[in-house]
Amino acid sequence: MAESLTPKIGIIGGSGLYSMPGFTNQREVRVETPFGDPSDAYVVGELEGKPVAFLTRHGRGHRLSPSELNYRANIYGMKKLGVEWIISLSAVGSLKAEHKPLDFVIPDQFVDRTMGRISTFFGGGLVAHVGFADPVCNDLAKLLHQACLEAGVSSTLGGTYVCMEGPAFSTKAESNLYRSWGMDIIGMTNLQEAKLAREAELCYSTVAMVTDYDCWHPEHDTVSVADIIRNLTHNAENAAKVVAAAVRLLHVQPRSCACSTALATALITDKKTVPAETFKKLELIVGKYFSE
Repeated sequence: MAESLTPKIGIIGGSGLYSMPGFTNQREVRVETPFGDPSDAYVVGELEGKPVAFLTRHGRGHRLSPSELNYRANIYGMKKLGVEWIISLSAVGSLKAEHKPLDFVIPDQFVDRTMGRISTFFGGGLVAHVGFADPVCNDLAKLLHQACLEAGVSSTLGGTYVCMEGPAFSTKAESNLYRSWGMDIIGMTNLQEAKLAREAELCYSTVAMVTDYDCWHPEHDTVSVADIIRNLTHNAENAAKVVAAAVRLLHVQPRSCACSTALATALITDKKTVPAETFKKLELIVGKYFSE
């Protein structure tokens, strides 16, 4: 792939987003990773005149549940393609009245309620502890909020995303517990992506598209797939507008945020003791720190 055509911008499409309108010169790229297969082929093309890579998170036809996703392969594949910024689009439930269905929220925090999912590239003789106090790229989050404003989509910058295991929706007790904690929205996928993107030194931010009020709301005390699909269709149209605006706004230039050097102070293992097989597996991610 020519350097000028390297897709610096990656888009992960969630429920209801299995393609990205406006792509030109697109082609499918199958990416092999040391962690297995990504959810689907990446679609690499141009959007707003810039090279972009798109991946449907659940696979075309929505074949993979949140617990079945190969998060490591999905993020590694983006890194291998040359991506530096990931825009994650995700359907969520609202835990606050002010976040109405069809609104977008750009969270700046996560709470993990998943059970045993793999959320790190490391292990096998190489240990790293990345900073995760601020789990999204602030620069990218602000740009996405600006993109929402330009696209005329109601959005909130900031808030906490609870990442639950699923695939069943919350009980009322769980939903009210999360509300008592002050949580804003609830979804099933973005926490693992954010952690892995940080380890891969990629900028990551979520555009969370509200489809429902979870089950806490007295007038919306059940979450139906039919209702969600109706809102997903409308949200997908707005998401396409927001992504197009974000790509226009995003100047592809050397990054100045801390995301690009997240591993600089995170690698704790003595380099001389790292097994060759582990280094080979992670060279794409850690190689620059071993050549110093």
